[in-house]
Amino acid sequence: MRLERRLQVARHGAELLERKRHIMVNELDRLQLLAGRSRQEWEERALEAAVWLRRAAALDGRERIDTAGPATPAEVEITFGSAMGVVFPEEAHCQPPVAPPAGGSSALSYAAAAHRSALTAAVRHAAAVRAVLLVSAELTATRTRQRAVEKRWIPRLEGELAAIRRELDAQELEEGLRLRWAADWSQRP
Repeated sequence: MRLERRLQVARHGAELLERKRHIMVNELDRLQLLAGRSRQEWEERALEAAVWLRRAAALDGRERIDTAGPATPAEVEITFGSAMGVVFPEEAHCQPPVAPPAGGSSALSYAAAAHRSALTAAVRHAAAVRAVLLVSAELTATRTRQRAVEKRWIPRLEGELAAIRRELDAQELEEGLRLRWAADWSQRP
């Protein structure tokens, strides 16, 4: 009975892992779509920032660009979400510091604004990529656990249970034969 209970628990565990796997696959698809969109947005904004930087460099020079940078670092706030026990970055908000006006051409101010926008998009993309990595790792671990339960643990328990049943059937047959022999001996004159 204990072995039957363990087999029942293993089968239930395999069902739960299958449900978890389906949920994780759906979540991974959603996160990969989000990461693809954020990557496209980041690449577009980075390209625009590079164009403005080249224009600013041509008009203002490298020295003016170096002095136009902010003195404080950007601040990033990450909101975490979870799915089936996996905690991952759900949203990331970046607050780049605004540099004081450094003078120069309007291309320099456009370049600064474009770089702030690209930084914000890069932070969102980084959070999306990290979420994909975390959920992918958990999905891989879940698949491994599920295969171990379905391909190793359940067959081993079923084999043990079948061996016990065969042994019990053999003992029952032997006991039946002994009882018949004993009955035959008792009926002899």
